[in-house]
Amino acid sequence: MDRNGMAVVARLRGVTKTLGGRPVLNAISLEVRAGEVTALLGPNGAGKTTTVGVLTGRFAPDAGEAELFGLDPGRPAARARIGVVLQSAGLPDVLTVRELVSLHSGYYRRPREIHETMALAGLEGLEKRRAGALSGGQLRRLHYALAICGQPDLLVLDEPTTGLDHEARRRLWSSVRAEADAGTAVLLTTHYLEEADALADRIIVIDDGRIVADATPSGIKADVAGSTIRCRTMLPDPALAALPGVRSVRRSGGAATLLVADGAVAARALLGADPSVSDLTISAASLEDALGDLSATIRKAA
Repeated sequence: MDRNGMAVVARLRGVTKTLGGRPVLNAISLEVRAGEVTALLGPNGAGKTTTVGVLTGRFAPDAGEAELFGLDPGRPAARARIGVVLQSAGLPDVLTVRELVSLHSGYYRRPREIHETMALAGLEGLEKRRAGALSGGQLRRLHYALAICGQPDLLVLDEPTTGLDHEARRRLWSSVRAEADAGTAVLLTTHYLEEADALADRIIVIDDGRIVADATPSGIKADVAGSTIRCRTMLPDPALAALPGVRSVRRSGGAATLLVADGAVAARALLGADPSVSDLTISAASLEDALGDLSATIRKAA
């Protein structure tokens, strides 16, 4: 149990990993808890995939400790309790959707009913279609079905909604949320920040093999960039950056975007410095704004 009374199903303590002679993880420590969706975010090459690999037993740490259900993640008894959706995974083209779900369900001690798995993954009506005849989105839903068919205690989703349309993405979100609400631990990696914001109870940000943030989505947005001001102004970027509480300034199509600690304070100062400001809006910082600000701060400190 962690200090909030939630069961910890996977844990890394001070894990370091080098691949191909390049350090990928640098003293990473994190926990994945039952009943919680944890989103693992970061730029390409940050170490997300390696982190997932160590947690699920595909990689052994060079230093530090990794635990999965209190065991070495490479132990079959631990790995039997996880379901994984990888970014790419080959399936036999000649087998039908139902045959594949039935085959994979047979690997688990307490699998779901086939029809329940089909419904949760949005595969109704595709049971007799061969895997080789599926579209990219349908294949992605099949990968999800194979991950949940055994009712895993840890569900690992690596870019699960790539290739899905809006409706299918929302339906999968609902299914993932239901899994977590039923007590399953969910570890999610995604490039869709809207997805992380909508689904995650907790977000861990990795950059250059280190954890740089670990908080709720609202906590990250509040701690990194409280508000976003968008406007058209004659003031140059250095003058905007000098306004009270401004953390970053971006320009796009003639409009300026300011990430600020306090929107009201910064807006008053902006209007005082440039009464001709137009198209002024103040909103809560999005997760994308906050992560962009966090990334810029890290780059400046490097």
